[in-house]
Amino acid sequence: MSEQPRQDGTDARGPGETEPQPGQQEPTDDPQAAEEGDSPQDPWAARLELIRHAPASFGGSLVGGSQTGVSGGNVAGDVIMGTKIEQHIRLGGSHHASGDVPASELEERARVFAGYEELVHPLLGRLREERVLVLSGAPFSGRHSAALMLLHAVKAVPVRALDPKTTPALLKDEVVGTSRGYLVSDLVTSRDNQLRDVDVWAVRDELEKKNAYLVVTVDLYAVLRGIRVVEWRPPSPEAVLRSQLHALVDDPPRERELLALPAAREFLAHKDHQLREAAVFAKALAGYVDGEAGHEELAAVSRGLLRKQVQEWFSDDQTQLRDKAFLLSLAAFDEAAYALTAELSDDLFTQFQRTEDAGSHSRVGIFGTSITKRLLLARAEEYPQKEHTEWGPVTQRMARFLEPRTAGEVLREVWTGHPSARPALIRWLERLAEDGRPLVRTRAAVTAAVLADADLPSAMALIIERWAGSKRYRTCLVAANTLAMAHAIGAPNIPGILRSWCDTDSGVRLRWTAIRVYGLIGAKMPQAALEALVDAARVADDEAEVGHIAESVALLLTDQSSAVRGQILHDLVQLLQGKAPADELVLRAFVLACTHTDDRLLLQWYAEAAAQGSTEDARLLAYLWRTALSDLRYTGDALKALGGWVRAADDDLQVEGQLAALLPALALTAEDRKRLSHMLRTLHDRHGEPLKVTTRLLNPMLGPGVNPPPVHELTNAEQGEMPHGGLPSRT
Repeated sequence: MSEQPRQDGTDARGPGETEPQPGQQEPTDDPQAAEEGDSPQDPWAARLELIRHAPASFGGSLVGGSQTGVSGGNVAGDVIMGTKIEQHIRLGGSHHASGDVPASELEERARVFAGYEELVHPLLGRLREERVLVLSGAPFSGRHSAALMLLHAVKAVPVRALDPKTTPALLKDEVVGTSRGYLVSDLVTSRDNQLRDVDVWAVRDELEKKNAYLVVTVDLYAVLRGIRVVEWRPPSPEAVLRSQLHALVDDPPRERELLALPAAREFLAHKDHQLREAAVFAKALAGYVDGEAGHEELAAVSRGLLRKQVQEWFSDDQTQLRDKAFLLSLAAFDEAAYALTAELSDDLFTQFQRTEDAGSHSRVGIFGTSITKRLLLARAEEYPQKEHTEWGPVTQRMARFLEPRTAGEVLREVWTGHPSARPALIRWLERLAEDGRPLVRTRAAVTAAVLADADLPSAMALIIERWAGSKRYRTCLVAANTLAMAHAIGAPNIPGILRSWCDTDSGVRLRWTAIRVYGLIGAKMPQAALEALVDAARVADDEAEVGHIAESVALLLTDQSSAVRGQILHDLVQLLQGKAPADELVLRAFVLACTHTDDRLLLQWYAEAAAQGSTEDARLLAYLWRTALSDLRYTGDALKALGGWVRAADDDLQVEGQLAALLPALALTAEDRKRLSHMLRTLHDRHGEPLKVTTRLLNPMLGPGVNPPPVHELTNAEQGEMPHGGLPSRT
């Protein structure tokens, strides 16, 4: 029975329930009651959810598309976690708290500044007229350099840099001395300390007396009242790179050669680089000329810049705690709906508040956040996209990092670089794992997988083992998805963990989790997976566990992404040696694989193998079919699967052709022909009418001149009919 999420999208906790703390067992008064009404989700539906909801930046493209499992492709290293090369990069220029800006710095800025004619020159007239100019823009967009160039252009030198913490109302008192130019970089404002128009008018009066000028730069969060600001539009990173490189190399042919290097082309392909990063890369290219850097060092610069950016976000006090929570939430929900990311980031924010001040009540402001400002801070973008829901596709406002590697780098930085954040992050992930929305649960698993890749022992002890030992199958499934994704991205020792959990003394839920993981990733290690699943079947506690093991074997058989499915098929046939429980496991899994795939994967596989001359695959598939049909424990379900394909063939010529190729291979004996012809002639469509395709399928199966036996000649045993169409009990 497939698990159905609540339609209101909330989690399953009742009013007043609180989440369990890390390391504690889930509270329940009656262990038996905790399992009532809780059944594992259909494995094919669960696998589809994992494929559908995993982000491309975390390998989603390698578990989606034409593939149906998480074993296709290789996801490792930088794709998920960014680079592991250490780069010591110092970003940003000089920021003077107070004092004159050195003349040499002004000249250097003028020499390398990009976009003067297009960006600075048009503002000179306004600066000369108004004396005061307020530049507003995003962080690291070159506002500081632009302010210096404005003052340099109107010959307002020397330039005195004022303390950014100067109270706006007291700016007029700072315009003293012989300087003709004044600069305030990133003026600090607040609701109680706003920059007002009257403050600007007051300082303007003082500047006119001195024939001086003032440029103030502010960020996007500045609190202004009545101020007419200049929205600063920075030059492109490419323009800055070219300008800086020209100043450093001053050899146009050599500059063109450097810009044609693969590392330079890759750098310029990303349009989201900050200007300071372009300057750093220009210095690296200049170092390549001098032999100080090689191709590997150049390729590592971009990744080092990304790591430095992430470290800045979480290491300084300028990034507010709520913004840090948003960055983490976006890392977990990259390429998901912005509203969902923001909703869950506020939940994480409350968890952080609990850690910082356990005695206080968590508080989240309802309004006051800006999508534009948040995404600018996160170096992310918003875009529309259709999202599949149980009610059909809907268009959502999605959000993603501009640099796909950012998400993994953020998670790794917080998990390994800021251990004090772990308790809050763990509580948050536990809440996500219990959420009623499949996308949320999937992203909890993907996030935990990245943490496992960064620090496997901690992630196992604090998160994954707890989920895997839960009394709820839904939580165990999150653990299974976590381990599957962790293995896909290259986390170490996952096969050993799975094998140990299949042991008899590991616990029922740990064993169930390992069994489900084998179904997801077993195609990457087919022999080990089949051995572990057969061993688990030998020690299975009950019929239900045998069914779960068979489902995982069936998942392996229907994994289209597997390049070794022929080997898996061969190994399954080899297990048929007339011994329990291997025989039962193979046949049960085979029938499940035929019954639970809406796209008739095994029928398509047989038809393609037969048409392409892959006689071994076709022979083994037909052998499994004949064995299942002749075993009375599975005959009914095998006929039911065939019957479903026949009904589909009534309206689909392609399916009819595939069945026309398969049925003769199953009708080798008179008993086979009696059973199959009876099935074909007794099938009806949904209106109770005989199927039109019956005669067309009977003729090639029976051969020329062979008449089908009367229907009444078959006994129930010969027909293999099951009273309820379900799988038989073990004997």
